[in-house]
Amino acid sequence: MKSHFIVFALLIGVSKAFTQTVTVVDRVTRQPVIGAALFSPDPIASATTNALGQSDISAFFGSDSIVITHVSYKTRAFSYDQLKDMRFVEMTEAVIPLAEIVVSASRSEESRRDVPHYLETIRVAEIILMNPQTAADLLAISGAVYIQKSQLAGGSPMIRGFAANRVLLVVDGVRMNNAIFRSGNVQNVISLDAFSIQTAEILFGPGTVLYGSDAIGGVMDFTTLDPRFSEQRHHISGTGVTRYSSATGEQSVHVDLLADFSSFAFATSFTSSRFGDLRSGTHGNEYFLRPTYQERINGIDSQLVNSDPTLQIHSGYRQTNFIQKFRFKPETTWDLEYGLYYSATSDAPRYDRLSLDADNNGILDFAQWYYGPQHWIMNRLGLSRSNRTTFYDHFRLTAAVQNYEESRHDRRTGNPRLRSQTETVDALSLAIDLKKQADEHSVLYYGVEAISNIIGSRAIGLHIENGFAEPTNTRYPDGATWNSYGAYAKLKHFVTPTLTINAGLRYALHSMEAEFDTSRFPFPFAHAANRSAALSGSIGAVFYSNSAWSFYVNGTTGYRAPNIDDIGKVFESEPGSVIVPNPDLKPEYAYNIEIGSTGRFRELLEVNCSIYYTFLDNALARRDFSYNGQDSILYDGQRSRVQAIQNIANAFIYGLQAGVRFRLGDGFSIRSQYSYQYGREQDADNLSYSPLRHAAPAFGSTHLVYEREGLKLDLHVLYNDDMRYEDLALSERGDPAPYAKDKHGNPFVPGWYTLNFKGSVLLGPHFTVNIGLENITDQLYRPYASGISAPGRNFVLSLKGSVE
Repeated sequence: MKSHFIVFALLIGVSKAFTQTVTVVDRVTRQPVIGAALFSPDPIASATTNALGQSDISAFFGSDSIVITHVSYKTRAFSYDQLKDMRFVEMTEAVIPLAEIVVSASRSEESRRDVPHYLETIRVAEIILMNPQTAADLLAISGAVYIQKSQLAGGSPMIRGFAANRVLLVVDGVRMNNAIFRSGNVQNVISLDAFSIQTAEILFGPGTVLYGSDAIGGVMDFTTLDPRFSEQRHHISGTGVTRYSSATGEQSVHVDLLADFSSFAFATSFTSSRFGDLRSGTHGNEYFLRPTYQERINGIDSQLVNSDPTLQIHSGYRQTNFIQKFRFKPETTWDLEYGLYYSATSDAPRYDRLSLDADNNGILDFAQWYYGPQHWIMNRLGLSRSNRTTFYDHFRLTAAVQNYEESRHDRRTGNPRLRSQTETVDALSLAIDLKKQADEHSVLYYGVEAISNIIGSRAIGLHIENGFAEPTNTRYPDGATWNSYGAYAKLKHFVTPTLTINAGLRYALHSMEAEFDTSRFPFPFAHAANRSAALSGSIGAVFYSNSAWSFYVNGTTGYRAPNIDDIGKVFESEPGSVIVPNPDLKPEYAYNIEIGSTGRFRELLEVNCSIYYTFLDNALARRDFSYNGQDSILYDGQRSRVQAIQNIANAFIYGLQAGVRFRLGDGFSIRSQYSYQYGREQDADNLSYSPLRHAAPAFGSTHLVYEREGLKLDLHVLYNDDMRYEDLALSERGDPAPYAKDKHGNPFVPGWYTLNFKGSVLLGPHFTVNIGLENITDQLYRPYASGISAPGRNFVLSLKGSVE
């Protein structure tokens, strides 16, 4: 616990110059309002609040009217004489921020009401209250993203029946998806630090017109801690957080520091987290318990009885995150940014494999199975200019270099050979985005993007008893490359004051080159190349019936170009199955139509609803395959059936997303979110349809919230429908790890619910206490397709302090 108190000791040492500063806060939660705009007509002056909600008002001296606005809050106005004596300015939240500024829908700032898509924004106030453990848990706050976990160190988002390499992760304008994102579950989102995220925008439905390949199901756009400029004098501030949760024995420490000057600013963020073995609930299907576990004792793989089956032994891990940003404004029209992002985990046990007994012989299949340290480093450079020219009003260049490393290590019980596979990706990207007001009724967004990935892949087999190591089959062809080049344009046209039309188009080229080492695996080819072009488009309309309601409809196409993971992978997908390369792949295309509405009624009721249908053509999926004329081969000492990623016939998914918020009065409100999806994919051989793998069961959340000055309480229930054996994808019916068994011995997903409580209490202007009691009734359950049981009853305590 000493490290927890060090955080606050460090903050005491932070200093700042005294300025004429006010702090803009939420009236109820007392949390800072970031990005609030202050302006005055006489004298002409403007300013914005920083990450602590603060702004210097020296430039407003003598003003009779200083207006403070924010899209999520009601506007307020003061004279300078009033404001200079106020330490805090309290803002009242607007019922529904239809004019909220969002970025994910056009890669540039625009009003949310002009977006013909279903869109969720997770704001910093929600993040602070819900206090998520990881960035994956942060996405779940929306109630509209489903999270799968194969191990504690993970979290794979599912959006509208799509996941992994069919949904896109974007951080500060840079795509995280790379050429080895797989079609199975992808856990890379945990590389982001939940403490440093200011907002998360989730765009549902195909977003490939703006973002290119992979954005079929949706786009998750994260904005991290952002340095802001001070209009007059410099200002230094910092915050520190320490958090404990009982289900994992979590100990997390976070510190951030911001310095704001007139033309220079920086932000620093550091987080260290330690998670022990996860404890599950007690009331539920006993299949999800951990009755035994493995240890190596005196050189022998031994299976031990777990004295507490709710403790999921071999699931804990550690993680460190660091962000350093610098921002420089040489003159009024130019803005230069540099950011360094770093994330590293410890070894992370693959819990679903460590708890696997595929043949039910009472012996765990693996003595060891863990991911090695996952490293992600990104250097990002941003250059923007706001100035009316012939070709643009706003210009932004974003260049990034990402270095990613992951590894897998597994050894079967009784086998002295430990197989270790390590993959690296060097990802370079360059994007230019421009915005031009063509005339008083039209805005044009356009740009170009180039991406290059270089893959490194190596593998060894280590004899743990004598230390002898020898090369073995790599997961991917070492030195393989994947490149993408694209150009896009989007036009927003205001037909009338109540009708807006959006239309867009993107054209892209993709290429892949790989050399296969035939000395260790008898590939039928030594060289493979894949080239493809893709065209996608969108058209949508938004109709405003009045200032509070909007209706929209859109049609979009999306695509995903095959990557290295699709084309060149060799690995064991599940016991008894091996994936082999297939270079003859083509892009898969999605065709989507969506209608929806959002709005409010008399300051009391907020509603949003979206109905969609997506058709996936030439879909890429894992299917049985023939390799050198054989349907099974000997792989890693085991006879395994051959499979490969292939372009199957088609797939479709349709569903409903809806949300409601109702103000009851006296500080009470109710909000609820619900998602339903139904998906099927066609078998290329017999043309029959079977369930789509990433179409999650219906799920949702309902919150009862109480708010008053300095206090916010949230009692909520999370719920998930069941999924019968007949509703499982064919690939899931044979996977024994994640699922319970029904009365016929077939795998199925039990439905579940949890009752949860979160509270935030402000103790003075600089300290906040967050408490939580999750899964109050101690339910034992696993979310769909997850290989590890969810936390049982979990007490969470977080302390946050700040200095100005």
